[in-house]
Amino acid sequence: MTCRLHTTSNMALRQNLCSSQKAKSAALSFLPILTWLPYYPVKQYLFSDVVSGLSTGVVQLPQGLAYAMLAALPPVYGLYSSFYPVVLYTFFGTSRHISIGTFAVISLMIGGVVVREAPDSMFYVFPANGSNISVPVVNIEARDTRRVQLAVVLTTLVGIIQMVFGLLRFGFVAIYLTEPLVRGFTTAAAVHVVVSQLKYLLGVKTQRYAGPLSVVYSLKAVLLDIPNTNVTTILLGLACLVFLYGTKHINERFKNKLLIPIPGEIIVVIVSTGISYGLSLSDHYQVDVVGKIPSGLLPPSVPHFSLLPNLISDSFAVAIVGFSMGISLAKIFALKHGYSVDGNQELIALGLCNFISSFFQTFAITCSMSRSLVQESTGGKTQIAGLLGSLLVLLVVVAIGFVFQPLPQTVLAAIIMVNLLGMFKQFRDIPHLWRTSKIELVIWLVAFVASVLLGLDYGLLVALTFAILTVVYRTQSPKSSVLGHVAHTGLYCDVDEYEEVWRKYREYEGIKIFHFNSSIYFANSDLYVNTLKDKVTPPMV
Repeated sequence: MTCRLHTTSNMALRQNLCSSQKAKSAALSFLPILTWLPYYPVKQYLFSDVVSGLSTGVVQLPQGLAYAMLAALPPVYGLYSSFYPVVLYTFFGTSRHISIGTFAVISLMIGGVVVREAPDSMFYVFPANGSNISVPVVNIEARDTRRVQLAVVLTTLVGIIQMVFGLLRFGFVAIYLTEPLVRGFTTAAAVHVVVSQLKYLLGVKTQRYAGPLSVVYSLKAVLLDIPNTNVTTILLGLACLVFLYGTKHINERFKNKLLIPIPGEIIVVIVSTGISYGLSLSDHYQVDVVGKIPSGLLPPSVPHFSLLPNLISDSFAVAIVGFSMGISLAKIFALKHGYSVDGNQELIALGLCNFISSFFQTFAITCSMSRSLVQESTGGKTQIAGLLGSLLVLLVVVAIGFVFQPLPQTVLAAIIMVNLLGMFKQFRDIPHLWRTSKIELVIWLVAFVASVLLGLDYGLLVALTFAILTVVYRTQSPKSSVLGHVAHTGLYCDVDEYEEVWRKYREYEGIKIFHFNSSIYFANSDLYVNTLKDKVTPPMV
């Protein structure tokens, strides 16, 4: 009896230990910060993280203002989106080097949605001017309020989708977003972004378009309005473009000699803001400026869920693109620095960043390529670097945001355009893919053309569908060959492709080595049988 009780007690003890270990493992998986923060080597890492965090924060500040403009929202919401999600990612993310926050492609997708759902035409009002003829003007305050509501609800839904995908272990879906597809899509997004910023660079007033052929309509509108270009605006914008391009070139060329990269963005923001304030560019030269930036953080509020029905398809597109950008960059840095990232946990982390932050009036985020490179190249070791960068943004929001109110919008347009140079370099993929894989080249071109002409949402759907069809094509029409043994080696090569093999091919009596480059299933079984007969049946004499 005593032995039985003792055995039962041991079993219960083992079950309790097993349960506690599972609970601990689940907690560590859900909160990765618990796996590294208790062992954080302060002396070795803290200084590097501080330098990296300050450098990243200096870049994150102007990009937050600029990308809010891309999202068709007031600039301060870009600062909110550069603070809350970064803090949350510190606790839930698994990558030590990516910089979470606003990103051009995601901001542009959000801008397309909010402009479609809340166009300027919905907010025309006729001011009382004492005459019988009145010209309608846009109620800016009402329009921006509506667009913020739409962006916040969209972000909430994006967060929910990403969390659900993460909990269902759908991190593997990223494999269907092949590298040619993502690079073609992001190149098309860069085209959309540049076209959308031309009006700010030139200082002209044109309508913002959304949907298929929006890039064509936007470009046409800007070209037709070129005679109304504001000379002061374009001169300032071009000067910023030249300076920013020069600093990026210097940073790239002397990256091994510079302790930290030259903060070109914050320099042009500070200098141009001072010039704008000192010369009253807005009043005397009609230069469009950022305008009012309220101080302090907004209290949490519940999103307007009544706006959800029209945003469901858009939220899936934003969620997938945001995750694919984040996980691809996270894997690059993880491979370089010798650690691993969890795709499913990254989905959950991004979902939580978007979902929780949306209650504080933010729009959807992912990682930024340019900021991540700054964070990594300046010696960032852990997520502490990103956290410190977000605190710099918080300082601006709470205390000195009003300083940037005279900042010209053309400066933000210049910042956006220069940061897209890396994406335009992806056109170099075309000759490389032509030499290596025609199918992947077609995927790149379809993703680019469809996304430019149809818009980023429909373009992504077309590109993804086409990529899946190429998978079907490759499995239905795989390469097949008869292999020959190269004498005195262990090599077997296609006898039809390699002449050297054909001359030295050793024929084994009664044996043919047939290679079929795919799994056999119902869709290619007939092809397999027919190809096998053609390859191994001797020709009729």
